[in-house]
Amino acid sequence: MKPVFLALAVAALLSGCAGSMPVLAPPPLRVASWNLEHLAQSDGQGCRPRSEADYAELRRHAEALEADVVAFQEVENRAAAERVFDPARYDVVMSGRPASQRGPECRGRPGLYIQNQDVGFAIRKGVAWTKNQDLSALGLGDPNLRWGVDVTVTRGRPLRLLAVHLKSGCNSGRSAKDPDCPVLFSQAPVLESWIDRRAEAGEAFLVLGDWNRRLTTHEDAFFSDLNDGDPPGAALTLTSGDRAAGCKVRYREFIDFIVVGDDAARRIAPGSFQEYVYDVPEAEHPSDHCPISVRLLP
Repeated sequence: MKPVFLALAVAALLSGCAGSMPVLAPPPLRVASWNLEHLAQSDGQGCRPRSEADYAELRRHAEALEADVVAFQEVENRAAAERVFDPARYDVVMSGRPASQRGPECRGRPGLYIQNQDVGFAIRKGVAWTKNQDLSALGLGDPNLRWGVDVTVTRGRPLRLLAVHLKSGCNSGRSAKDPDCPVLFSQAPVLESWIDRRAEAGEAFLVLGDWNRRLTTHEDAFFSDLNDGDPPGAALTLTSGDRAAGCKVRYREFIDFIVVGDDAARRIAPGSFQEYVYDVPEAEHPSDHCPISVRLLP
């Protein structure tokens, strides 16, 4: 057979094969949340002063986590985040909140001061994303309260993700009338409004981060306020279920959560929730929080 006819025959054969080849579905998307405990930009700064070796250890765990999207908390700024999430491998998306003023002296660490604490995302290169307007109302007009960071990521069908770090001090069993709780409970209507808008728009959504609240407590007042199931699609699921936390011996209930609405709940890969527990003794943990993650089907 002459070369030209052979080439045409091969091309026709390949064309026929290509037409019958199945289109592969995108792989599941692993989404994680991680409070990085006072992550400062510079060595030796903040209430968890670190050395270059400490940042290298955080980078090791970031890679071992194998997440496509990480919502992070307690990070001073983009430069600090990029010391953990290699900018050659991740896009870092930060809150637009103006940096808070230098805080009070760190407890038990004379000469060290609380740094700006911000929320953001690290999104693995290759995952399509867009940044939506920050949920600045979550700050309640207080420059020291964190805003929510809102992104849409797409692998298959879009997912709307809101990263949060809510007010501390009201971790469980209390109502808005408790002296430690008015600020946290004032954040609830802001969150509920965001959730309701997503449900009304028919969007699959997640709210993830450090909630500073033990949401799995029976009939928790804060979570009950949010999870009223109205409008349809706004019913919330805690992806951790009733699992106990394993990061710290002293604390067996999660305060970090990945919470999903109805549409996103149907995309959770069964049994995919994980708490990443560090492979070192608790006294050597690189943060006082362990990452959590879940996989979502495209």
